[in-house]
Amino acid sequence: MTIGFTSRATVSTCVLCTAGLLVTAPAAAIAGVDPGPRATAESLLYRPGTHVRPLPGAPGVPDPSALSWLVADARTGDVLAAHDAHRRLPPASTLKTLFALTVLPILPAGIRHRVSEEELVGIGPGSSLVGVAENRTYRVSDLWNGVFLSSGNDAVRVLAALSGGWRATAERMQAKARALGARDTRVKSPDGYDAPGQVSSAYDLAVFGRAGLHNDEFARYCARHEALFPARDGGSYGIVNTNRLLTGADGVEPYEGLIGIKNGYTSNAGNTLVAAARRDGHTLVVTVMNPRSGGGHAVYEEARTLLDWGFEATGHVTPVGSLDALRPGPPAGPEAEPATTPVARSHDTPHRPVTWTIAAAALLGAASVSLYLRLRWGPVPTNQG
Repeated sequence: MTIGFTSRATVSTCVLCTAGLLVTAPAAAIAGVDPGPRATAESLLYRPGTHVRPLPGAPGVPDPSALSWLVADARTGDVLAAHDAHRRLPPASTLKTLFALTVLPILPAGIRHRVSEEELVGIGPGSSLVGVAENRTYRVSDLWNGVFLSSGNDAVRVLAALSGGWRATAERMQAKARALGARDTRVKSPDGYDAPGQVSSAYDLAVFGRAGLHNDEFARYCARHEALFPARDGGSYGIVNTNRLLTGADGVEPYEGLIGIKNGYTSNAGNTLVAAARRDGHTLVVTVMNPRSGGGHAVYEEARTLLDWGFEATGHVTPVGSLDALRPGPPAGPEAEPATTPVARSHDTPHRPVTWTIAAAALLGAASVSLYLRLRWGPVPTNQG
């Protein structure tokens, strides 16, 4: 039996239903959604409301206050349950997951770069910052620590400049989203800062989070609790991951088995979170977008509830969709194991200034960039920061 229901009162021109009744609104009921050529298998997730297909012994599905949420098996891509999975909402800094998937492959971690004043122009007022300073030299791995741990929009600005520029990076992120089958996402600002027309969905963000677990570098960065970041005076200072479900900061109890990913907040988006956890050989990924009650920490507590349910429900529900359904290529393989060491303390590497043409290099792609750097400077260090 398929159960699709709205768990909270909503205003909609679609057919509304209550727990235990099948939603009968067609996929086209959500205005503006482009289901794509493989939408038939995913039509249920395009319908409004909460969707779950319980088998005997299945636990009751939670009732989070979030506008949209999703629980999926990270290995198979099976969606175990979801609420308004394709509802387009502002993603805040969870969009940095797509930024990382797009840019990580083309910038070797050991490259050193001296930041110019121009690269820090345009950072939005009130942005989260890690403290990138002009005329200071950083490794690319330092900047990625700033992105994943501090959600630093200053670090995103510099990495985007290194990979071809702000607009070109947004365009490549859009292409990457399409390649992953994430059709709800519209990229306007690579750092996730509020911008007119910038949206994603619980479904798409789960796709990005799952893809990140297949990338060794992404998996290490998103699991890192803390790191050292270069200071203006030549020293360093500690930074701590802002994902409180990972670190247990500010009174939020850390979730057992959590392997990270990314949180976000803007005044327009509210609190957003993509989280993954591993328990008893199973890995789940959940998305929570904009809880409507419970305060600033509700996004973590609602994710906790969904993860608990997902682990208990595994094997007791029939999938209501797949994170691979709209992907044009073959499904991704097993996720990478995240790093177990939260702080990297590797030795420094010799300074090698890189003076290649960034825009042209970005167009060449990851393989050509790596080849170019090796021909020009020899092997590039792969220090992870």
